[in-house]
Amino acid sequence: MARLENKVVLLSGGASGIGAETARQVVREGGKAVLADRDTAKGEALAKELGAAARFVALDVTQEADWTRAVAATLDAFGGLHGLVNAAGVGVRNSIEDCTLAEYRRVNDINALGTFLGAKAAVAAMKTRGGGSIVNISSVLGLRGASYAMAYCASKGAVRTLTKNVALHCAQQKYNIRCNSVHPGYIDTPMIAPRLDGTVGNMTARQALEELHPLGRLGQADEVAHMILFLLSDESTFSTGSEFVCDGGLTA
Repeated sequence: MARLENKVVLLSGGASGIGAETARQVVREGGKAVLADRDTAKGEALAKELGAAARFVALDVTQEADWTRAVAATLDAFGGLHGLVNAAGVGVRNSIEDCTLAEYRRVNDINALGTFLGAKAAVAAMKTRGGGSIVNISSVLGLRGASYAMAYCASKGAVRTLTKNVALHCAQQKYNIRCNSVHPGYIDTPMIAPRLDGTVGNMTARQALEELHPLGRLGQADEVAHMILFLLSDESTFSTGSEFVCDGGLTA
């Protein structure tokens, strides 16, 4: 049997990057994928590529009403909700001295508030339908600091600890809902593309980022998606409230 046979997964940020690659793997493994994103053109194109097993729904992760509609559309299209992947996110380079209030709010609204709203909506739908699995995409910068990413570190650290709260609450309530966080290193996706231009000392910017990882390269979206797929599947039924790191050895 395919690993996600008869499972329905809602993915925020599902139109590109890690979210899109995860959606492809969900469908490949027999599941149904609902791509939720602000980028309608990319989302609809990917849904068309994936065929009858996929749908697109417009979603601004900072708006609770959008989450309510996305979950309702998922249930209407496929009759259930077994997995949520909170993959929508943004990154901004700033320090404690130059981060503006507007920047801090924007990054945290999308990365942290969006994850909270998604988890809240998913728990409400899953708890009366037999449970499910929530996978929140944090970052290695949710585990360690970086002087150049103040707002991003704060938001991804919040995702890490929110994950634990959701996991413990659902376990105590006997909802059969698991919640885990995934912490990628630098993954070669559109999100980090601006970081790859230019030079750093005598290296290209890409080389400098690659050298941060002991494996000597950037990660690929499919490598993170494989880890997410494990957490969505019944192969990980004793894992909840935990961090799963996919970083080429960076945090080691």
